[in-house]
Amino acid sequence: MSVTLPAPAKTLPSPAPGPAADEGLARRLRALACTAPLHDLDVRKANLAGEYGIYAMAEVALAAIDLVTLNMDFDTGADHEQIVARLLPRVAAQAPSRPAAEHERVARWVLENLINVGSVDRGFRAIYGTFGPDGVYVRRDYDFKLVEEVPYGGAVYLRTTDEAVNVLVGALDTDVTSAQIAAEVKLEVLISRGRLADAQLAAEQARYRTVQYAETLRRTLDATRRNVRAVDWLQAVPDMIAEALDHVADRYRHENAILTNIRKARDEAEEPENKRRAAELVDIVKDCIRRHTQLQSRLLDAGPLFRAEQDRQAFAAPAPRTGIDLYGQLVAPILPLPVEQARRVTDAFFAAGAGLRTPVSVRVADLVEILLTPPVEREHLGAEMPEPDLIATPDDSRFSEEQLAAAMQLLDLPHDAPRRLSGLLAEARRSDADLPYLVALLAVHAASPAVGTAYRQGEERLLFAVDDGTQLEDPEFGGADLIVGTALLDAAGMAADRAEAS
Repeated sequence: MSVTLPAPAKTLPSPAPGPAADEGLARRLRALACTAPLHDLDVRKANLAGEYGIYAMAEVALAAIDLVTLNMDFDTGADHEQIVARLLPRVAAQAPSRPAAEHERVARWVLENLINVGSVDRGFRAIYGTFGPDGVYVRRDYDFKLVEEVPYGGAVYLRTTDEAVNVLVGALDTDVTSAQIAAEVKLEVLISRGRLADAQLAAEQARYRTVQYAETLRRTLDATRRNVRAVDWLQAVPDMIAEALDHVADRYRHENAILTNIRKARDEAEEPENKRRAAELVDIVKDCIRRHTQLQSRLLDAGPLFRAEQDRQAFAAPAPRTGIDLYGQLVAPILPLPVEQARRVTDAFFAAGAGLRTPVSVRVADLVEILLTPPVEREHLGAEMPEPDLIATPDDSRFSEEQLAAAMQLLDLPHDAPRRLSGLLAEARRSDADLPYLVALLAVHAASPAVGTAYRQGEERLLFAVDDGTQLEDPEFGGADLIVGTALLDAAGMAADRAEAS
């Protein structure tokens, strides 16, 4: 008699080789998520009103992150208008035949999307999955920002985050100290071998790491100012400050030696391109030394700042009772609930939150007084209204409605075909002797168009005039021969703003 044994159950292979490998995958997914907003710019540029396909929006975004990173200071940051002005040459180089107003619009659109102006918290969110200790697949949210607005001294400045710097230098969650040392060793080797083009890229990466090191200290000090107990000043921060001071001292000596080698390479170079790159390297390394000096002064002030904040917060008056977060504590939890369950929550909240209300009670004395008081006699239709004395206002306008219609028809130009003011005046003079005065008045008024008013009112076209320095040749008028044209406003943006306002 033979007995058939059941086959052993097959064990499925583990979905992840181990925690370290899964963490490496998560780091790469977060790195990919940081670049998603930049790729999304090239996808969404088709929604803009106009032909914007010629612009490489991701390239402009990387240049904007670069400019904000290098122009922000330890406390303040980069000025918004200054970044837009420095972005304009790069945008104009992509489409030199397009008008300057379009270049500025592209630069502002890219910068506002890096800040993510349309969102509530002005941040980005990506969803990725990892495996927990029990092997179960878990989806996680990764919230990050690229460029954020920070207030300082009554103004608002721009600062790049660690995620933006990591996108810029091509690394994620890299140790700042080790990355800085590796970048400067690589820089020294490249300079000694005469590879100045690669050395310039390595120097720029070393400068980005210096900025990131300063950002780490700045966030620590800001957290201390808010709540001194939220920061580990017993062990973690003092160790970080001591390590940072040693790092700054080593880097200062290292960078001065590199600076000497660069100057030697600059002086001995014979080709103009090598001399130019060596001169640019001198400026970059000087900027690194300046940033390290500034970082050292902040590190030395960190201890006194901690003691001052400890005294201030220890003896400060107790904070008042915090209010209720209507969205986080009421709206967000009840939105997924059925109406029957949500109504019980809202009824209980508003019954307690409406405050006390004194009930109306009738007193006998007041009731007797109201009943015995005789009514006041009054006219049925009220007091007689005086007859207004209306005087017709004389029509003293110089131009008639027909002349205004003719001028507006003359100024109804195609958006891609602007004209000179001199040609418009000559054409208006052929039809009416007074019409050139009205055309000139409208053209001068268009030199400073009310773009915001037209945008809010939902207008799709806007008349503008630009002075390019050409002298006006006309028998009746003098001044500048303006370029008059019509600009198309963002109809999609206006519809979105009106929908958000409603």
